[in-house]
Amino acid sequence: MMLALATVWGGSFFFNGIAVREVPVFTVVVFRVALAAIILLIIMRLRGERMPRGRRVWTAFFCMGLLNNAIPFSLIVWGQQHIASGVASILNASTPLFTVVLAHFLTSDERMTPGKFAGVLIGFAGVAVMIGLDALRDLGTGIIAQLLCLAGAVSYAFAGIYGRRFRAMGGSPMGTATGQVVASSLIMLPLVMMLDRPWTLPSPSLTAIAALIGVAAISTALAYVLYFRILATAGATNLLLVTFLIPVSAILLGTSFLGESLLPRHFAGMALIGVGLAAIDGRLWRTVQTAIDHRKERTSEP
Repeated sequence: MMLALATVWGGSFFFNGIAVREVPVFTVVVFRVALAAIILLIIMRLRGERMPRGRRVWTAFFCMGLLNNAIPFSLIVWGQQHIASGVASILNASTPLFTVVLAHFLTSDERMTPGKFAGVLIGFAGVAVMIGLDALRDLGTGIIAQLLCLAGAVSYAFAGIYGRRFRAMGGSPMGTATGQVVASSLIMLPLVMMLDRPWTLPSPSLTAIAALIGVAAISTALAYVLYFRILATAGATNLLLVTFLIPVSAILLGTSFLGESLLPRHFAGMALIGVGLAAIDGRLWRTVQTAIDHRKERTSEP
C-alpha cells in the first residue's frame, strides 16, 4: 500500500506542474479537493456506507482538512510556480524528519530514537542523491517558494500525527478520507470565490483539465483511501516515510512510459532510501545487532 500511495502521490507534482501554468493556485487546490470529495461520496454511496456524524468527528475532519489538504496543497502548488518540481519533491521529503521531531513531543508512543533520526537523515540523503546536484543548486533561488514548500511539509507532519485520533473514533478509511476532503472543500471554496473569482478566468486547455482531473481522482481520492488505511495500522512516522518513495515512483514511471533512462545516482538514491526506511522502523539495527550477537556466540564457543 505504501508503494501504491507513493506512485499516485508522486503524480501530484506532475499534475500540479501542468495545471498551475493555466489555473490559479487556489482554484487548482479547490478543484482537486472538491472533485475528490464528489468521487469519494459516490463510491461510499455505491458501497452502502454513510458519512460519519457528530460534532466531534466533523471537528476532526475540518482540522485534518486544514492540515492535510488546504494548507500544504496551497503552499506546494504556489511554490511550484517558482521552483522546479524536483526541488519541491526534495523539500517535501523532509516531512518525516519533522514528523519524528514533532511525534517525540506530541505523542507518548513514537519517541525519537537515534536510529529513527539517523534513518530519516539517510533517507533524505538518498532523495538528494537521486534528484542530483543540479537540482540542489537551485535551492539558492526562490527562497520564499522553498520556505513555503517546507512549511507544507511541516503541515503534513502535524496532519500525520493529528490523524492518529481517527483510529480511536472507529470510522472507516473511506469515511475518513471523504470527510476530510469534504471539509477542506468547504474551507477553500470561499477563499477561491473571493481571490481567484474562477468564473472570470479564461477556459483552460484540455491538457490542464486532464491534469486537474488526474490530481483529484488519482492523487487525492485514491491516495487518501490508501493514506487512512495505512494510518489505521501504522504510526505517523512510518506512514510519512512514503515521501521518500515519491521520487522513486516518478523515475520508474518515467522509464516505463516516457523512455527515460536510470542513471547511477538513481540506483544509489534508491539504495539509501531503503536503508533509511529500514533504520527508522528498526530492522537495520536489529539485523546488525543479531549479526553481532551471532558472531559473539561463535567466538565464545570452545
